[in-house]
Amino acid sequence: MLKKLDANKLWDYALKSVGSRAQSAGEIRGKLRGRAERAGDVDTTLAKLKEYGLLDDARFAEAFAAARLENRGFGKDRALRDLRQRRVAPTLAEKAVAQVYAETDEIALIENYVRRKYRGAARESLFREEKDLASAFRRLRLAGFSSGKIVQVLKRFAKNPDLLDGWIDSETEVDADN
Repeated sequence: MLKKLDANKLWDYALKSVGSRAQSAGEIRGKLRGRAERAGDVDTTLAKLKEYGLLDDARFAEAFAAARLENRGFGKDRALRDLRQRRVAPTLAEKAVAQVYAETDEIALIENYVRRKYRGAARESLFREEKDLASAFRRLRLAGFSSGKIVQVLKRFAKNPDLLDGWIDSETEVDADN
């Protein structure tokens, strides 16, 4: 069992925690609740962190979404899902993701993701069977891309693009996304 901390030690713990990696207020709150002797110390410590500029969910959400886009090449849905797991308020997460992904071409992002993840496979043998397409589709959905645009890209890469006919009405979804 973890030792409960008084207000001063809780502050030191909070400083070490925010110093080790960027975190949302919700993540820090959860850590502090588990360690605080008194529940009131948690809110006081969080207020102090915000006052000193060490805790800013808007800045955190924007930086986190940008890292998901630039470093991992993930889609919007994945960035949103990850921010929610990090306990960022939904409206704040949506605003940050919309701002970061505003100028992003999702089709190009999906194509780059496919090229990167399947770089060892020969182009002519890529997505030859329906099960290969289904696997790639699931992988791309998990990476946060929209279904209609995934199908558009997979049709370009597939050995037999006719296998994708009827999966979804990609034209309808593409129009809804724009």
